[in-house]
Amino acid sequence: MSDAVSDTHALARWLVDSVRRHPDRVAIDDRGVRVTYADLERRSDDLAAALRRAGYGVGDRVATLSGNSAEHVVLFFACAKSGLVLVPLSWRLTPSELGPLLRRTRASLLVAEEELTRLARESVEVAGVTVPLVLPGSTGIEATVPTRVVAAGEPWPEQREPRDDDAVLVIHTSGSEASPKGVVLTHANCFWNSLALARAMGLSEHDVVLATLPQFHVAAWNCQPLAAWWHGATVVLERTFEPARVLQLVADRRVSTTMSVPTQLHQLASDPGFGSADLSSLRQVLVGGATMSGALDEVWSGRGIAVAHGYGLSEASPNVLYLPPSRAAEHPGAVGWPYPYVEVRLVDLDGAVVDGAGAGEVQVRGPGVFAGYLHDPALTRAAFDGDWLRTGDLAERDADGCYRIVDRLKHIYISGGENVAPAEVEQVLVSSPLVADAAVVAVPDDRWGEVGVAFVEPVAGVGLTGEEVLAHARERLASFKLPREVHVVDALPRTDIGKVARQRLLEEARG
Repeated sequence: MSDAVSDTHALARWLVDSVRRHPDRVAIDDRGVRVTYADLERRSDDLAAALRRAGYGVGDRVATLSGNSAEHVVLFFACAKSGLVLVPLSWRLTPSELGPLLRRTRASLLVAEEELTRLARESVEVAGVTVPLVLPGSTGIEATVPTRVVAAGEPWPEQREPRDDDAVLVIHTSGSEASPKGVVLTHANCFWNSLALARAMGLSEHDVVLATLPQFHVAAWNCQPLAAWWHGATVVLERTFEPARVLQLVADRRVSTTMSVPTQLHQLASDPGFGSADLSSLRQVLVGGATMSGALDEVWSGRGIAVAHGYGLSEASPNVLYLPPSRAAEHPGAVGWPYPYVEVRLVDLDGAVVDGAGAGEVQVRGPGVFAGYLHDPALTRAAFDGDWLRTGDLAERDADGCYRIVDRLKHIYISGGENVAPAEVEQVLVSSPLVADAAVVAVPDDRWGEVGVAFVEPVAGVGLTGEEVLAHARERLASFKLPREVHVVDALPRTDIGKVARQRLLEEARG
């Protein structure tokens, strides 16, 4: 790879630096198959060159349907080196869901694992588009790249070295509350995000990172793995999340850090082998995606594991706030202070900027803020207040400058003239030793305007009634915050990343 990118923030430079320092170090451990930095550099270089020869250029989008794999990482870096854009799509979706995303993506190439080719073909049919389909890996795209098809009158894409503001990733939001949106992230976005995370967490070449989050999610790239490859660390890739296997991997691979969502940490803590598992190598766990209960935090602390809490969103690449384990005891339930190079402010419901301690919408500014929503300038404009990204999240900031997320602004409802934050009610519900998880949604009410409806998931093997849940809540919540109804369910519906699928609960409650 040429040194022409050495003065930029383009990701192509990262492997060059890591290979020079330690070519034989393992970059990827993919289910026991190890890929060194020299191998990753060579394979991604060869694929980048093949993509150029086949006519692909800057801005061409490569959609993928792939589990976590070394082949997927090779393709990512090949795209980064040649100015192409990787668009990882969720293989958990149906063709009717993937079709519109594929149509909106306007991909020049679709790369799908062999077991997902049927899903890919059916999705292409639903989308009504024509796009070459190829397998990943050395027997697929690395062996033969389909020739770029250019329609009559359409210019050939430009071929040049990537620049800071070129797109490198398009990540679709989870769609838990609305239609998925394509978040465009640039080389510079990923550079600054990874630099900030590495500084905050102290990530180095000596780390072994376990990556279990699916690679169609922003955290699977920008919450440790990309920073790890930049610094020369090893990334252990897992395709699925199986608690017993994860615990074994931590011991066998001497994993030092990982990124998880609270649901995963709960599953690990509930595994019969958790108490005896060898976790001595695990120096820190980064948790995000949702608020983690104090009880679960105590369980992990009891095993001597330092838990760092974070907050972010895809549109911010995603890292915004970080609470180091050393400060967690002073700020229970908080998500910390801004990462390096990230600016955060609070704006109240009247549009005034909040100074000092107070509450308001979290707004973010900095080099990690995304370039916009794919093919949607109107939605992009609506996402900003001047040059500040509107997150839609309500937070409180204490006198120490530490932030605590209250809830999504759109989740806040008014019952009898009083604002109710579902997250506050949910925290009370899960404080019951009988409740594993809970979600509260608002429904219209003739008398009160809106009231809450709760869905609770009991602890495994425990019988639970709605009245027992309400009895627990009555002792801890004002009457206007109490849910009108409580539904006990076997399991809460979730998105691909483990967040509660609130839209499905809302439809059920209103139905």
